[in-house]
Amino acid sequence: MRNDKEEFELEGQSGWGTQDLRHLTPELFANVGMPNIVYVREVLAGELASDLGSEIDVPADTKLYAVHAANGDRMAVLDNRDAAFAGARQYDLEPLSVH
Repeated sequence: MRNDKEEFELEGQSGWGTQDLRHLTPELFANVGMPNIVYVREVLAGELASDLGSEIDVPADTKLYAVHAANGDRMAVLDNRDAAFAGARQYDLEPLSVH
């Protein structure tokens, strides 16, 4: 199995068999799905205040939707869930919902 950009190959690679999953490092696990899979998570504006500071001027209880890479890096913050999913798809990413 390969990702769309063929940046890594899973099949036949040492470390990807079921026996070897016990030895999968957190770093390797975090990169499973990179770069094609992103996840969308609902957040409150107040949770982002320390990261975004004055870049965001909305009440702390405002619901926003953060788009994260598979490894957890935040890529975008939007005010609409559908827009978050559509934006990800526009860049050929596969968005998943996190509950």
